[in-house]
Amino acid sequence: MDASVVIVGAGPAGLMLAGELRLAGIGVIVLERLAERTGESRGLGLTIRTMETFDQRGLLPRFGDPVTSTQGHFGGIPLDFTVLDGAHKAAKAVPQSLTETVLEAWARELGADIRRGHTFLGFDEDEDAVRVRTEGPDGKRMLTARHLVGADGGRSAVRKAAGFDFPGTDATTELLLADVRGVDVAPRATGELVSGGMVMSAPLGDGVHRVIVGERGTLPRRRTRPPRFEEVADTYKRLTGHDIAHAQPVWVSAFTDAARQVTEYRRGRVLLTGDAAHIHLPAGGQGMNTGIQDSVNLGWKLAAVLHGRAPATLLDTYHTERHHVGRQLLANTQAQSLLILGGAEVGPLREVLAELLSYEQVVRHLAAKVSGVEIRYDVGAGPHPLLGARLPAQPLTVAGLPTSSAALLRQGRGVLLDLDDNSWLRRRAAPWRDRVDVVTADPADPAGPVPYGSAAVLVRPDGYVAWAAPGSHDDLPTALARWFGPQHRTGSQER
Repeated sequence: MDASVVIVGAGPAGLMLAGELRLAGIGVIVLERLAERTGESRGLGLTIRTMETFDQRGLLPRFGDPVTSTQGHFGGIPLDFTVLDGAHKAAKAVPQSLTETVLEAWARELGADIRRGHTFLGFDEDEDAVRVRTEGPDGKRMLTARHLVGADGGRSAVRKAAGFDFPGTDATTELLLADVRGVDVAPRATGELVSGGMVMSAPLGDGVHRVIVGERGTLPRRRTRPPRFEEVADTYKRLTGHDIAHAQPVWVSAFTDAARQVTEYRRGRVLLTGDAAHIHLPAGGQGMNTGIQDSVNLGWKLAAVLHGRAPATLLDTYHTERHHVGRQLLANTQAQSLLILGGAEVGPLREVLAELLSYEQVVRHLAAKVSGVEIRYDVGAGPHPLLGARLPAQPLTVAGLPTSSAALLRQGRGVLLDLDDNSWLRRRAAPWRDRVDVVTADPADPAGPVPYGSAAVLVRPDGYVAWAAPGSHDDLPTALARWFGPQHRTGSQER
């Protein structure tokens, strides 16, 4: 084996997966067609759920001090995110180039083998391995691995080579995007409707403004290269009457409202993550953020199977959990597409939705959806409100030292958090000590609330709760076996 896993694509999803696998000690090679990062902003911003995800891996400080906001939108209609509970806010104007820089540095530090300038040509698969054909600066060669993961974007070559079904709706319109310098562009709300279509503009910092235009009735073009900036400037002038032709373009691109999702996220030894598995209208940066979370869900499961600690059926839960999330993503972005790209006929719909958003419950629902915080996995029946949800951020004290629930997940292992100093519970978990850290802790503020009155919680490496007490302690071994495989030796001491 050249590596246990070959990942095709060094975007945010591929790099996040590489880091997660290396955190678990899995050998990984990342193949990237481009010789170097483009530096393009592309996906812009980090949702609340991604901020939580990066916090649990200790990555947030690497982003410096990004501007955060409690304001968002749904189809151009403002949303107030202050209705959401949690320790984090969404980060605005974080370009994808920075996210990729941070994730690549992290993955390399952990030992990921990232090979730029290497093109995926195809693969063969049998019961034991995949053989990946690639071409790079040193010519063509074959790489052998246990699994192949396509993280190579919406036009995924891996998805096509593996024959994944990719149903959905074709594009009906095209939008043009340009990041520009040297011109003052008046800010325009996301999805501002004008007589001829839609316009958006916003400052990105450092003198750069982003402009997006969509002219009603413009049919999608089959492009093999980015549009010329003149196309963007001409469309902007037709829609607004303002001339930005003298601006200096930093990056120009085009995108559509096509919406597709693979019917399965895994076929044998081949898996997909990020845009390789789902495409849609970019709305609030949800695609990049969802792809990052796809990879966090997949990474620990694939590592457990490769280590022989869990059966291959654990990978089936990657599909069931993330396909549902992807389906909901397409639904909300398609709904936003109607609101943003529709003509005068959507005016009444926008009015009704704006009226509904005067109710906090509606705001909370939509804000949670576009922030990713509404996600709850099916981890088994039980009455506890935390089951399947993400463990809320909680300051803790362990052995007299301050820490947090996020910090306990830094190493990408499972955690049984004992908040009641229950030795009997810890003995029940002892046979899984090689995969699960058993931590006895106290809330940092004795007068503060323990999350949902929990006495103990079993947290998966991705931060989601797989078991919680009060509840039947007899269920704990069942949950441990389901998510971490059969019990093995007893080992490490309590922490």
